[in-house]
Amino acid sequence: MKIGIRKEDKNIWEARVPLSPQHVATLTAEGIQVMVQTSDLRAFPDEQYRDAGATVVAAFPESPVLFAVKEIPTELIEPDRTYLYFAHVIKGQPYNMGMLQRLLDLKCTLIDYERIMDEEGRRLIFFGRHAGLAGMIDSLWALGQRLQVEGYDTPLAQIHQAMDYPDLDAAMAAVRQAGEALAQAELPAELTPMVFGFAGYGHVSKGAQEILDLLPHRQIEPEELTKLDKDTPGLIKVVFAENHMAKPLDPNRSFELQEYYQHPELYRGDFARYVPHLTVLVNCIYWTPQYPRLVTRELLHGLYGAGKTPKLRVIGDISIDVEGAIECSLEATDSGSPVYVYLPEEDRIELGVEGHGPVVLAVDNLPCELPIESSRDFGDALLPFIKTVASADYTVAFEDLDLPSAIKRAVIVHRGRLTPDYEYLQEYLDQGEGEAS
Repeated sequence: MKIGIRKEDKNIWEARVPLSPQHVATLTAEGIQVMVQTSDLRAFPDEQYRDAGATVVAAFPESPVLFAVKEIPTELIEPDRTYLYFAHVIKGQPYNMGMLQRLLDLKCTLIDYERIMDEEGRRLIFFGRHAGLAGMIDSLWALGQRLQVEGYDTPLAQIHQAMDYPDLDAAMAAVRQAGEALAQAELPAELTPMVFGFAGYGHVSKGAQEILDLLPHRQIEPEELTKLDKDTPGLIKVVFAENHMAKPLDPNRSFELQEYYQHPELYRGDFARYVPHLTVLVNCIYWTPQYPRLVTRELLHGLYGAGKTPKLRVIGDISIDVEGAIECSLEATDSGSPVYVYLPEEDRIELGVEGHGPVVLAVDNLPCELPIESSRDFGDALLPFIKTVASADYTVAFEDLDLPSAIKRAVIVHRGRLTPDYEYLQEYLDQGEGEAS
């Protein structure tokens, strides 16, 4: 049994790994041969992998099962390989259709972490909590910077991006310190109440809330938000569920969660009524186009038009989908240049935190800013599946492929063909060909 761990190619900030040296030591002790592609960017140096029993290589001489974290550049995909990584193709994302076509052309097999789920459809392997942790740290940093350019010197200005700290503990200590200073300070009346809204309540949201909970605040229900007095002091937390984001088209019907999931066409967006009351919106939801948006360009134009200055300062779009749930997220960013201001009156973005519009945090691989902790947790979840994935015979037909059901459901491509659950992606591939021609 052999596996390989690829180096990451997405950007210079991607230091995560699917398996840490500690995980590799466990695997090698069980008789699995592990090859690790050399990298200067990883949070764990090559020497730690050697000490754990891995072979460090410049390239993979054979065809083991290859593990990575993020998408593999199209030109680096090799024939007849079995790849596991976050492919970001299941929504037909245009920017990855070339990569998907390359996997098909080269007779590869693709297992997408995002689709490794239990029988109830719950994801089993993910970085969600760490996306939330890093995203909230960065959102607080962005808020502090934005307020500073507006002339407000608050303790939030002392918070840095998550990647600027040596580890999560140091980042949390800095947020806690800012919270202690906030408890002693009196925010300007025009900034209170400072309201942090979290869209969603899953792993991403819970991670983000962990960070906000380090600051002095009180939590209210969404229904109370519109009744807040402008003189309410301090920080407020509010968490939104699906019934706050949409309502039935038929005014005589009540919201039903399963109906909303199965028939979103029967619902329309209802989140706009909350947005004017938020200082920071943290988007933590999984979104596809059949669902209503949380924030539209039209809404922001109404809030900021005619020189108006609304309460909203920052949108932490942790679950970034370009022009998705947050329509003003016009492009994804990276940790080196993480934020831009959306200028509603001009319908364009300006890098940085200055401008008449909300600051948008749109980093699409936020957990890379906490690479050690996120890699360890991710590897803990992945480790139980490694032996069966490594020992499977990928030369057989898909129906004969012997994999645990949770893994088999995540096989998007097998030997150069889309598997039955993902044949719908052919429509997106065909659209890409049309655009290319």
